[in-house]
Amino acid sequence: MKIDERHLVQLAAVVQAGGVTEGAALLGLSQPAVSRTLSMLEKRLGAALFVPGRRPLQPTPFGRALAAHGQTMLTASRKASELLETYREGGSGVVRVGGTQFFTDGLVTQMVAAFQNTHPDVRVDQSYGYFGDLRTALVADRIDLAICPIDLLDEGSGLVFEELLPGRNVVACAPTHPLLVKRRPQVGELLDYPWVAPPPNSPLMADLRSLLLSLGEMEPKIRYSGGSLISVVNYLQATDALTILPHGVVFGLRHGGGVAALPFKVPHPERALGLLRVKGASTSPAVDTFARHMTESFAALRHLIKRHEDRVVWGA
Repeated sequence: MKIDERHLVQLAAVVQAGGVTEGAALLGLSQPAVSRTLSMLEKRLGAALFVPGRRPLQPTPFGRALAAHGQTMLTASRKASELLETYREGGSGVVRVGGTQFFTDGLVTQMVAAFQNTHPDVRVDQSYGYFGDLRTALVADRIDLAICPIDLLDEGSGLVFEELLPGRNVVACAPTHPLLVKRRPQVGELLDYPWVAPPPNSPLMADLRSLLLSLGEMEPKIRYSGGSLISVVNYLQATDALTILPHGVVFGLRHGGGVAALPFKVPHPERALGLLRVKGASTSPAVDTFARHMTESFAALRHLIKRHEDRVVWGA
């Protein structure tokens, strides 16, 4: 004999609440409807579900056993409803985000951590890439969002770009570097020091080459390459080497004796760091909630960075 699961759920609610009226209220049903269900269920099963004449209601052993199965379904239904509500509010799900390596490690991961402190049921899958790779991943639906610097978004690219920060890259060094203690360091003195190579094929490497070409140097004097952001920072702190880093990353590492920026302009195209997504793509509430968090976090960071930049005299 097949028993309607809804009837078992109603039985469980009545047993849990201690009365038909209370059980009906628990389920959002009317008391007469639940009474009819229980009466029909007893007739169909040919066995009493409650001890006759007892108030408050007392289930029979058979009624209690059936109610236990209904309670399992009632609990599962509630959990499913809670999950649905949490999903709709952006509190659960998966966010796939891609970004450039150094900027992601230096700033974005901290913002991801802050997001998950308030949205612990959202999983974030992070990957690395530069604009071309990230655009391909977005179009192929391998990632939901990309956070990266771009020079110019081509017309008809099918992507939506939201600017987060100006794309300023700077010459970075240890806070104790000899050029920092000079009152008026000359840009040509950059050629007196070795360099840590940024990731190959990155905008950082392109800007390093542009800077040195503007000084008449065809090739950078590379002493160290291939490291992660943390290894590059550790290397800079122990040497007089220089490198190119996003100013936002240098700003984020300014405390605790991280790295510092030299007051020289790095020649590079007009560039902005922004949030990229596919135009018109349907995204989950978690993705939209994450995107709002990143936009708000960068908005708060932006004016702090601007204030910091205004205190530095950027030379030619």
